[in-house]
Amino acid sequence: METKVLTQEEVTNLKSVKERRIQLIENFGILELRIQEFLLQKELLKEELKKLQQEEIKLGNELQQKYGDGSIDLEKGEFISS
Repeated sequence: METKVLTQEEVTNLKSVKERRIQLIENFGILELRIQEFLLQKELLKEELKKLQQEEIKLGNELQQKYGDGSIDLEKGEFISS
């Protein structure tokens, strides 16, 4: 088996490619971590939205039972029956 010596430029180019590959792998890892954090945050926000929707429904039902059908003018704090 014959051994040949690479030129300094070839070694430098190979090392550069290897370093760039390592950097890309690291960047993909960081990106994936951020994606997972965003997905977790999204799930937490979806849970908050569900709670808010339930609260809106409950409040709407309570107001309808108390005042009947109609609408509310929040600026004036008045109920207008229909």
